[in-house]
Amino acid sequence: MPMPGHEIEAAIRAALPDAEVRLTDLAGDDDHWAAHVTSSAFAGLSRVKQHQLVYAALGGRMGGVLHALQLTTATPAA
Repeated sequence: MPMPGHEIEAAIRAALPDAEVRLTDLAGDDDHWAAHVTSSAFAGLSRVKQHQLVYAALGGRMGGVLHALQLTTATPAA
């Protein structure tokens, strides 16, 4: 069963409360997503660590109910 966008956003915001999350359903099937996540929690972290925070927020759903996620992370503009 695919993972709807509102569930992805809720999971990310639960772990990163200040996150701004923009989602795009790439295939129209709730199974292939692009996400742009902006959070102050990413400050000073490598891109890999930033992505790991987002994947941790999804609680192991990657590769299962969430088949594909094209992820872009950023810190808020000063």
